[in-house]
Amino acid sequence: MSGSNQFSLLGQRRFAPFFATQFLGALNDNIFRNGLVILITFQGVVVAGMDHTQLANVAAGLFILPFFLFSATAGQFADKYEKSMLIRRVKTLEIVLMVLAAISLFSESYALLLLVLFLMGCQSTLFGPVKYAYLPQQLADDELVGGNALVESGTYVAIILGLIVGGIAVGDEVANGLGFTKRSILGSCLIIVAIAGYLSSRQVPVTRAVDPELKISWNAWKETWHIVQFAREERSVFLSILGISWFWFFGSAMTIQIPAYTLGILQGSESITTLLLAAFAIGVGIGSLLCERMSGHRIELGLVPFGSIGLSLFAMDLYFAQPTPMAVPAQSIAEFMSRPGGLRIWFDLAMIGAFGGFYSVPLYALIQKRSKRQHLSRIIAANNIINAFLMVGAAIMSMVLLNAGVSIPELFLIIALLNAMVAVYIYSLLPEFLMRFLAWLVISVVYRLRTSGLDNVPVKGPAVVVCNHVSYVDPIILAGSVRRPMRFVMWYKIFQIRFLSFIFKTMKAIPIAGAREDKAIMDDAFELVDAELAAGNIVCIFPEGAITRDGEIARFRPGIEKIIERRPVPVVPASLGRLWGSWFSRRRNGALRKIPGRLFSRVIVNFGEPVPPSEVTAAKLELLVRTLRGDQR
Repeated sequence: MSGSNQFSLLGQRRFAPFFATQFLGALNDNIFRNGLVILITFQGVVVAGMDHTQLANVAAGLFILPFFLFSATAGQFADKYEKSMLIRRVKTLEIVLMVLAAISLFSESYALLLLVLFLMGCQSTLFGPVKYAYLPQQLADDELVGGNALVESGTYVAIILGLIVGGIAVGDEVANGLGFTKRSILGSCLIIVAIAGYLSSRQVPVTRAVDPELKISWNAWKETWHIVQFAREERSVFLSILGISWFWFFGSAMTIQIPAYTLGILQGSESITTLLLAAFAIGVGIGSLLCERMSGHRIELGLVPFGSIGLSLFAMDLYFAQPTPMAVPAQSIAEFMSRPGGLRIWFDLAMIGAFGGFYSVPLYALIQKRSKRQHLSRIIAANNIINAFLMVGAAIMSMVLLNAGVSIPELFLIIALLNAMVAVYIYSLLPEFLMRFLAWLVISVVYRLRTSGLDNVPVKGPAVVVCNHVSYVDPIILAGSVRRPMRFVMWYKIFQIRFLSFIFKTMKAIPIAGAREDKAIMDDAFELVDAELAAGNIVCIFPEGAITRDGEIARFRPGIEKIIERRPVPVVPASLGRLWGSWFSRRRNGALRKIPGRLFSRVIVNFGEPVPPSEVTAAKLELLVRTLRGDQR
């Protein structure tokens, strides 16, 4: 592992200046957007006949629109040019825009401020592909989850500070105390943060261009289609992009409404708006940082369904916490938190944020790991385009529903139900997410897993893993331990058990029978195993042929020799220990027929050194597995 934990990256030049630069950029975006929305909402500003509720959604749409329009060009720039130079130029543009914003604030030109907001979206569009393509060039694979978690949590810490600074800058207390107008204070903050961001960008190390010979296509529509096709080359990458985009739809549709929700439903003040938005941001930051610990420094897709479940549950509870307007106004945070339901609303928003972190961080890491490096910036740009499309859609949907008479709490409930339906649809398209979730539950909740020798499993290329067979959940435990997807060879009658059949079919397990039981099934199994190995995948078999009935390792059958004779690949011996006697084993007259026992116990998974194909025999592999397991039944 490249580092003891994710926080060690903050002391390294390859990460720290980049982190500070993107942090300050996110901070400035949110100081400006939050300050502007609060000014519009609480001062009754009307622009082009639109009130504060409509303007909040229009402002969100204007900031996001450039991602849809210009991401294709931005992605090409990020692949063609050296990234530290691009970052410095983007930060220079930010200073220019913040000066223009300060002038607009001073002159109280809110229409011009909306234009500046659009231009800030353009600047963020240029930075987006550089931001996420930079990480895999500077970080090792086992640092990607931690690095993305820091960026994600740092972004939301910046959001918190932006909410606080933006809210304070346009508050009466500071303006009265300093003797300046709210708009001049806000404008000064924007320029100072922009300059600080530029200074930090000068320390970002040189990061080479991945495709310097690329010819820039200025046809944005054609190139947008082109880069979306790049993203679709790897199905799991494209579905991850759709998943991330849906989270941005969900998050933006929820958070855009918070100022109006505070004013109209909670009868609260600007400070309560800041409190609630900060709750969401704090939650995302905490959830993102927990991802590395919960995933064991690897890309754990099982956290994605876990996150989507939490998003729906707590968004639903937000509706039930306060479905109708409160009768009594709350002018301070203390008044709001002391009222019935106040703490519950704050907690719901914090948990929505936390589960959003569990949901999004693994998806970003998966895109970075599985995408072709020379196309990564453009794939990130495709992600930004689809994100933008759905975020603009979220703003439009919110405006339509609110204009149709739907209340903001009812909108929260609709979004929660939509999230549940979208999650089910995405997981049906890519069952790997659901299977990783089941595996993660087993190895993180049902059992406490201790693994050794994981480095013996090849990172790429075909291999066979052989293991002793102790329980019905052995494939799930092994799948949760190994970083790569594996295809398991399972006794065909297990597929007749309804729930297990669903799991193993979803895992694309290969059914096998003995020659005396059904020779056709056996022959088909060997053909499928060979096809998987030819495709460069890992196949796991249990050479005993059945789950143990006495806790001991039975004689290994010679089928493994037939597999290797036909397709010479390395064989990795593995052992499972401390599963005998669990609810899923066959101790005491069969599994699943008694009260669960030995849950939450420690399970030991050991992987031995690969055996070259020329040395593979069933007897030798049996001895190696016995040695790995030792006396830990």
